[in-house]
Amino acid sequence: MRIAVISSPVTPLLPAQAGGAQSVLTDLALGLRKRGHDVTVYCAEGSEVEGVELFVVPAPPDAGRALVQPAGAPPAEAPGVNAAFEAIFEAVARARPDAVSQHAFDAPAFALGRDLPVLHTLHLPPIVPAVVAAAARVPAGRLSTVSHACRGSWAKVGIEVGRVIHNGVAEVEVGEPVVEPVALVAGRLSPEKGIDHALLAARAAGLAVRLAGAVYDRDYEVDLQGAERLGALPRDELRRVMARSAVTICAARWDEPFGLVAAEAQMAGCPVAAYRRGGLPEVIEDAVSGCLARPDDVDDLAAAIGRCLTLDRAGVRASARRRLALGPMVDAYEAALSELTR
Repeated sequence: MRIAVISSPVTPLLPAQAGGAQSVLTDLALGLRKRGHDVTVYCAEGSEVEGVELFVVPAPPDAGRALVQPAGAPPAEAPGVNAAFEAIFEAVARARPDAVSQHAFDAPAFALGRDLPVLHTLHLPPIVPAVVAAAARVPAGRLSTVSHACRGSWAKVGIEVGRVIHNGVAEVEVGEPVVEPVALVAGRLSPEKGIDHALLAARAAGLAVRLAGAVYDRDYEVDLQGAERLGALPRDELRRVMARSAVTICAARWDEPFGLVAAEAQMAGCPVAAYRRGGLPEVIEDAVSGCLARPDDVDDLAAAIGRCLTLDRAGVRASARRRLALGPMVDAYEAALSELTR
């Protein structure tokens, strides 16, 4: 098949990705390319994805206005972002692909794709009114999301999503490092990620904290005193940090649609302590690859961290390989995109 994979032009695709959606679509594009499909990724200028053809558009000058802040107000109107989407979809229409895998959570992407053989992946719950309105005009068979929990969130606003395709993660060689008595908190620095709860729980469990991630919400203030700041790391390097960390903490303060950090940590053999909310119970095999805690209960999260320290790390990785491997995700997208060609 000739396949177009569309990313939001709001952020470029880089080795240290801005979020889970960017990581997933990059892995998907490369996975489909390795299976012999002709794949082009449509994305923002400055993107770096080795092994697949890119069609880039200039970075919109108002990209920052279009960032989705799950804990904040809906994005503002961004004419430059709209123009970038128009350029992307005009290029896709000229290329006439057999199928389109669309991953942008921006209202123009849904409207502009109406005459194309497109599968829209909803990487977020229905938190942006304009996106909800746009998705409501798309047939259920052209919508997918990343967890049953997220599908349920869309159903609550009256939108039927035709399929669930869980995210998958590639295996990365991490060796057999010495595990350090350190808790890892990874992901963008924004309120919904619960960085403050993660730090409190780690300290209550007696662990030092290592923080990996870039600032996403510049209005978000959290006391990071005492935490080792690693900044945004390329994904392979982050996986090696996970492999030597005693536990990864995902203290989501919202209904996390999936939890790619949790999946990647488990694939590195690192157990995950997380709040039982959103898609995380689908990502973590409780008491096997990690431990779940009552939402927003820091003391229970600290107890979950303690239980994680007793888990067998080989068992953590085996669980991840069985449930979260990249291959089944690529299989599911390949099948779904093939249906669009009939």
